[in-house]
Amino acid sequence: MTSAAEQRAPAGGPAAGSGQPAAVNGARRAVPPVPAVWPGTPTPLGARFRTGPDGVAGTNFALWAAGAEAVRVCLFDEGGRETQLPLTELTHEIWHGFVPGVMPGQRYGYRVDGRWDPWTGARWNPAKLLLDPYARAVDGEFASSGLSPQVYGHVRDWPDQSVADTVRDERDSAPYVPKGVVVHDDDDWSDDRRPKTPWADSVIYELHVRGFTRLHPGVPEELRGTYAGLAHPAAIDHLVRLGVTAVELLPVHQFAHEDHLLRRGLRNYWGYNSIGYFAPHAAYAASGTTGQQVGEFKRMVRALHAAGIEVILDVVYNHTAEAGELGPTLSLKGIDNRGYYRLQDDARRYADYTGCGNTLHVVRPQVLRLITDSLRYWVTEMGVDGFRFDLAAALARSMHDVDMLSPFLAVIAQDPVLRRVKLIAEPWDIGSGGYQVGAFPPLWTEWNDRYRNAVRDFWRHALPDVREMGYRLSGSSDLYAWGGRRPYASVNFVTAHDGFTLRDLVSYESKHNEANGEDNRDGTDDNRSWNCGAEGETDDEGVRALRRRQLRNLLTTLLLSTGVPMLVAGDELGRTQRGNNNAYCQDNEIGWLDWSLLEQPGWRALFDLTSRLIALRHRHPVLRRRAFFSGRAQTADGLRDLAWFTARGAEMTEGDWYAPAATLGMYLSGRDIPGRDERGAPVVDDSFLAVLHAGEGPTGFVLPGPPWAQRYEVVVDTSLEEQERAPGTVHRAGTEITVPARAVLLLRVV
Repeated sequence: MTSAAEQRAPAGGPAAGSGQPAAVNGARRAVPPVPAVWPGTPTPLGARFRTGPDGVAGTNFALWAAGAEAVRVCLFDEGGRETQLPLTELTHEIWHGFVPGVMPGQRYGYRVDGRWDPWTGARWNPAKLLLDPYARAVDGEFASSGLSPQVYGHVRDWPDQSVADTVRDERDSAPYVPKGVVVHDDDDWSDDRRPKTPWADSVIYELHVRGFTRLHPGVPEELRGTYAGLAHPAAIDHLVRLGVTAVELLPVHQFAHEDHLLRRGLRNYWGYNSIGYFAPHAAYAASGTTGQQVGEFKRMVRALHAAGIEVILDVVYNHTAEAGELGPTLSLKGIDNRGYYRLQDDARRYADYTGCGNTLHVVRPQVLRLITDSLRYWVTEMGVDGFRFDLAAALARSMHDVDMLSPFLAVIAQDPVLRRVKLIAEPWDIGSGGYQVGAFPPLWTEWNDRYRNAVRDFWRHALPDVREMGYRLSGSSDLYAWGGRRPYASVNFVTAHDGFTLRDLVSYESKHNEANGEDNRDGTDDNRSWNCGAEGETDDEGVRALRRRQLRNLLTTLLLSTGVPMLVAGDELGRTQRGNNNAYCQDNEIGWLDWSLLEQPGWRALFDLTSRLIALRHRHPVLRRRAFFSGRAQTADGLRDLAWFTARGAEMTEGDWYAPAATLGMYLSGRDIPGRDERGAPVVDDSFLAVLHAGEGPTGFVLPGPPWAQRYEVVVDTSLEEQERAPGTVHRAGTEITVPARAVLLLRVV
């Protein structure tokens, strides 16, 4: 009787160490004569086209596979025929070789042989073609109906599922998996001009490369949903008119679709399932997938830079598409499973701090090298300006606990390339102690979900008091005023890709994720939303008008708050996902931006207000402070840089902060803003009073008198659909004005 580790699926793939051509369905295929393999070099990792000894052109292949017993690079011709070449040179755990005559555009992969012993974490299987972790382009996709059984290192349908992951599958996976592509691009970026927008001046716009232009009428149909589509003048014009300074792209690293989605006729739309950290996702390329996607991505970056817009990538280095022990074998799992992934004490199982089945073991030098090499590549060779790190707390774990002195954070802090770009943490993961909002070190900014929660609760009138709202509006000093951090350490957001859109936030109280095929179990139940009196779409004009007002309130609050505002693409147009708060698999009209909204007067007015508020923010440094407020008197008459007022026009007392309140007045003084301009002169600006009223009826508000102001001019009134009617109204200090129900008034001191 054999042990489970010795059990094998029916033969049909290449035998371990055979060096023979691959087999498909048991049939051998003829291959061309095997080219020579010269020793090559162990660095750089990946497939690099270059001129070798004696001026011979070819490609150097280098793969880190510490515990492997043999490595073969596999070359594929246009007909899919495979040639296997052994890499016999081994230097510092890197297998390498130079193959003359291998040119850019060549499709390739690796087969790695070694022990099969899942109980100790060893999962080598030479029958599986593996994607190069350093591949700069990827060609091919998985079957649209689901992942083939051949792409699993174990026998997926083994009768005893309790040990299925321990039975090695001998079938060849090459016909069923994408291939790496040799790329050569010596672009030096000499004609590119990075915007280098300071953090305090930034306004971030989170968008999906495909979804942003898939329905855009001004983008040629053949370019919609691609990098070239985002680079098109019609797409960039919207960003420029809106006034954002950076786009934050949902994942563009090559990713894979999960089997359970493919079998339901769905796809991974968001892309948080990476498998290639150097390759731009091929499905977003209009020009081709055998290396052309690299140039197309670069042209997109150049076009955005020329418009003054930075490019930030949402990156997923915490886990890969290979999932857990029952997941497919696509790359790292078959190269060195124990070297790349965190394993439990029972090494057959994976440590999962991400909810996706596996977690990269960033403490290990080679994994850290993979991540930092990837980051530097996207900065120096692809032109990007920064990164938003998905589940960044998982990257900051040392052996188990989150550690702000972890190797990952230490390496980033001293890296001469990476410490100069924008670094944004999603400061949590799902593991114990994973919630780390406010804990990341200087250089980092963070998604501030406490801002999101407070603003949502205030406008649905659910805050027990206004203490939390005061902190969030003024830069969250309680979270970030330590270690030299600044107000722009807080990325303020009300919505993100994950959750309701802004319109759905005021239209639904419950999620409606039925289209995902998971019986509405997926997605959060903690939405902090209010439907304004009707669930979903309605013909009640009163409800619809209230919803539009609430959208204006939320956007105005966001863009007047101290910190870095982040908008989600389409929120400025009233985009809806029909109540779906987890549209990760909706590559259709649910997930795409509906540009016809711009033609509807109510939504066009929302866009106009948003662009007007962003322009106001750009003009006034008091709205984008580089230092926290002190709250201390600036002048002998008692004027402070920040003051808070009740509806009576009196400064708030300690007791007022702890009392329920629907109205809050915030005074921002522009008289003496900390810092100096480029010529060393003091920064002086207008002063403003913002009145936020979440009550269901109008309220009186007494305008503070001297030293705060003599007169106030209304700049924004969110009770008005058309803001052109708002400016110009002047009120004397000390008078009581009427603040309409559920509205924001912004008044400038004149």
